[in-house]
Parts: sequence; C-alpha cells; structure tokens
Amino acid sequence: MKYQFANRMERVKPSAIRELLKLGADPNVISFGGGYPDPELFPVNQLRTIYDEVLQQQGKLALQYTGTEGLLELREKLVDRVRKIGIECKLENLFIIQGGQQGLDLAAKAFVDRGDIIITENPTFLGALAAFNPYEPEYIGVSMDEEGMIMEELEEVLTNYSNVKLIYTVPEFQNPTGVTMSFERRKKLVELANTYNVMIIEDSPYREIRYEGEHIPSIKSLDTEGRVIHIGSFSKILSPGLRLGWLIAESDLAEKLSLLKMASDTQNSTLNMYVVNRYMEKYDLDAHIENIRSTYKRKKEIMFQILENTFPKEITFTKSKGGLFTWLTFPQQVDTAELMQKHSLPEAKVAYVPGESFFSNNPERNHCRLNYSYMPEEKIIKGITDLGIIASRYILLDCL
Repeated sequence: MKYQFANRMERVKPSAIRELLKLGADPNVISFGGGYPDPELFPVNQLRTIYDEVLQQQGKLALQYTGTEGLLELREKLVDRVRKIGIECKLENLFIIQGGQQGLDLAAKAFVDRGDIIITENPTFLGALAAFNPYEPEYIGVSMDEEGMIMEELEEVLTNYSNVKLIYTVPEFQNPTGVTMSFERRKKLVELANTYNVMIIEDSPYREIRYEGEHIPSIKSLDTEGRVIHIGSFSKILSPGLRLGWLIAESDLAEKLSLLKMASDTQNSTLNMYVVNRYMEKYDLDAHIENIRSTYKRKKEIMFQILENTFPKEITFTKSKGGLFTWLTFPQQVDTAELMQKHSLPEAKVAYVPGESFFSNNPERNHCRLNYSYMPEEKIIKGITDLGIIASRYILLDCL
C-alpha cells in the first residue's frame, strides 16, 4: 500500500548506525556500540521488593492515572536533588518525562518550525537528531575542542543566521566524545543565548557519572533569563527500563511543555513513579551511584590502557573523566564503517558505532564511538586488544 505520509516523514529514516549494528546481534559479538549501563548494577532485588510493597500497600493508587506532571512526592525529591547542583527550582518548574528523549522531542515540538535552525555540537548525540528531525529543522554543527563547543564559532553562527531557535548541548561527558564543557564556556553560552534570543537545551544524563575532578555548575544554574531547558534522567543512575526522567524550565514554559506531553502520552507510568519514589526513600541512591562510578571507572581505565598500549599512535582517543564513552579518531583516509563491516566484525567479532552519523552536518567518516560501561571487563580486554591488532594491521599497512 502506498501511504500518504506527511512531509515530515521524509526525515524519519533508519540510520546507517542501526543497520550496521544489526551485524552485531550475534551473542558472540563483543559490542562497544550501545550506550547501555551495566545490567549487573541494576538493583533488581531491591526493586522487586519495592514493587511488591507498592502493589500491596498502594496498589489502587499506583495502577491508576495521575497528573501529567508526575507523582508529587517524586517531583519534590527531584527539586531537592537538583538544588544541590545549584538549580533554583520549584515544583512548577519540574515535571516527569519518559527519559531524556521525550524532553528533546517536547522542546523541538514547542520551538521548531520547518526550516528553523538548531545548533548542535559537531559531533552530537544521534538520538537528539532523531528526536528533532520530524520537525524539519536545518542544522548547523559547531566544532568542539577539549573544553567543549567553541564559543567563537557559535557566535559567528548566531551573528550570521536570524532563525536559530535552539542550541543543543550535552555539557558533561558528551555523547559521543566524552568531552565536558568548561565553566567559562558555559557562562559564555548563556551570555550568547541572551544576546541573540535563543533557547538552550541542556541534556544532562551523565552529570553524576564523574570519576575524577570537581563538578562544574550546570548551565541551568547560570541561567539569568529563563532560556535553559534542563533535562535529567534516571536511565544511567538507576535503570533505563523505568523510562523516567525530568525536565526543568521556567514555570510558564514548563506548563506549555507539559501540555504537549499530555497530548502525546498523558503521563508516565504511575507504578514506576511510585517505585522510584519508594526506592529513594528506602535506599541510598547516592551510594548506588557511587558503586556505578567505581565500576565504570575501572572499566574505563582498562579500556584506555589497552588503547594506549595496543593501538597505533596514528589513532587518538578522548580521555573522558566520566560518562560512558570515548571517541576515536583514525587517519583521514579511514572509513570506520567499512573497517567494521569488512574487518572487525568478521575477523574479531567486535562492533562499535562508526562516527559519521553523529555529525549534524559535514560528516566525517574517520571516527568511532566506544562504550566502556556495558561489556564485562574480560570482554573489554579481549575486544579492544583484538580491535587494536586489526587497526594496526590494516591502518599501518594501508590495507583497507
């Protein structure tokens, strides 16, 4: 049947990433592709106990509809939690969303018309591009260095284009590069947004997964005119399967965005909100996050040591201080998608995410993203060692 789709569906296509990663569906494949948490760290027994308690004690409430903004008690806890990172927030500023991804969709739905410009870091989170694409924006990617988005380049874009609606950033341990935006650049970002009347989306799922160094104030905490939409999530600090996140905005904007959420899905799971609220009352979420940090730090160090010792010097990688990823840059002539298809998968059963699809424009083929949180340590050792052997063989001998 030939469907009469809306024009926006032209931008809704399966990515090359998804097609390539199907090749890694074999359970024997060591995949560094997905941005998955380590399932061994999910508090399964504690959550099982809490689900039983909630259903026994509050089942009639937990299985019923609730307000679009989310469970009041959970929102109160999140308001207290974000105040600790300097975000002055009241209940009317915060509502619950279906993980961070819904926050991206709501922001684009509220602000972007066809042909409007969204500025992203280049490279950027490919899931954000998937969320934005149905609203038919144009993209301008701004280059990054070790301090994040380069503000001089951003200012040049804002000066030359009048229809910029959103600036999208992952300021902590960015997906895919692992880079963190410096404090000075965060201040400059807010200053530029104020000057040019542009909204900022601060996507912050990795903030609490820091292994070294001091936390940098969130962009929202520097917001002087209500231009920052802050998005947080339980996906990386508790479980992605719960599909719980939060969005913080000025009260009038939060109300508008929550109306869009109501039209989209009515509300989050009442049961899951009750469960997470009870978890935060009964157990120590910060201790759980500390266990995540120590486990991921160890995995990161294992991966980085092998990258240093096994990969040829022509390949560089970002030395992230938190989060889940590192970003590899190969010599200019290397196509990492081809390298995976022809060599790393068939020869070593190792998968990663080629870098091309992370670019909002001017894609570069000689990068890839590696995740270190998901695979067990022994598979990290084997997979990265084997990948390093392949990289040395085919890059140094120019055998691609």
